[in-house]
Amino acid sequence: MFRVALENIATYEAGKPIELVIREFGIPADSVIKLASNENPYGTSPRVLESIRENIHKAHLYPDDSMYELKEALSHHYGVQADEIIIGAGSDQVIEFCLQAVDHHNACVLMAKTTFAMYEVYAKLAGVEILKTPSDIHRLDEFVRIYQEVSSKKRVSIVFLCVPNNPMGECLSAKEVEAFIEKVDKQTLVVLDGAYQEFAKAKDSDKGLDPAYLIKKYSNVIYLGTFSKAYGLGGMRVGYGIGSKHLIAMLHKVRPPFNITTLSLQAAIIALSDQDFVAQCVKQNFEQMRYYEEFAKDNHLSFIPSYTNFITLTNLSFESTHLCDWLLTQGVILRNLKSYGLNAFRITIGMSSQNERVLELLKQYIQKNK
Repeated sequence: MFRVALENIATYEAGKPIELVIREFGIPADSVIKLASNENPYGTSPRVLESIRENIHKAHLYPDDSMYELKEALSHHYGVQADEIIIGAGSDQVIEFCLQAVDHHNACVLMAKTTFAMYEVYAKLAGVEILKTPSDIHRLDEFVRIYQEVSSKKRVSIVFLCVPNNPMGECLSAKEVEAFIEKVDKQTLVVLDGAYQEFAKAKDSDKGLDPAYLIKKYSNVIYLGTFSKAYGLGGMRVGYGIGSKHLIAMLHKVRPPFNITTLSLQAAIIALSDQDFVAQCVKQNFEQMRYYEEFAKDNHLSFIPSYTNFITLTNLSFESTHLCDWLLTQGVILRNLKSYGLNAFRITIGMSSQNERVLELLKQYIQKNK
């Protein structure tokens, strides 16, 4: 009855919901701290909430399927044309469009060993072979070596670069990315996943990607963005892709109608207009991240310098599963990376009060498990 490909696909493991901790451990909702899914702890712009309230009466209506207003807003924000943009239910839906649209005959896809899990899931659903680099983080020399070795036998249909990378946190520079694209055949689609670009370019301008420049120069590049992270709209599910007109036109052939909601469209339009809110969230994110970095150094823990709204601690002297399970009993949800084959965990950077509580519990755990 079911496709054979599904037998080799692990169900995507999202961060545990707050409701699960309430049910299993009897912890009051206001005592639960969820720092597992890289949501914006400051919520979304107050202007967005006001707009949702004003437009709630439209919930029974289908959205404008042309998504004219949001595309116009994004086109002005990035300096591209509206027909160079496609909207998805989160940027992961645009990833799915790419896997559906590209020709995978005698081909494979290439990605980092440890990166966003949905690249692999959608690739398996497309029935295409997957190649991964040896390193957990993005090392472009490995990408180039594998690409060149494979190209003598088959095509590489898609290369995924997560810039910055989730769940590790490292980030390639714009120059590194462009140097890699120059080495890639024009028939290979290069997917630049910029879900955390708002954070990366604020921390280091050299890490900032310019979609307008890239898609004008390279017709085989698509840039992905999302409103789920810095904009605080994870629950509204709005993402987008930016590419050449022809590339976007091909992706629209596999996009289902009305793929995001009326209220999601409105929320994204207003969220994009409130850049002051985004800038403040990003600023507070990196101010709070320093406390985790200092804690890691003081307690001899390894971490990956992060260009995102999370920090990943690696090479632990204790089991990440044991730590994350214990923290659940204390009402704290972090992201165990055991499913990636790593003895590591990822912490979304929360608000000050949340971070203080998490750091205190981490200190308690380390002292008990020396």
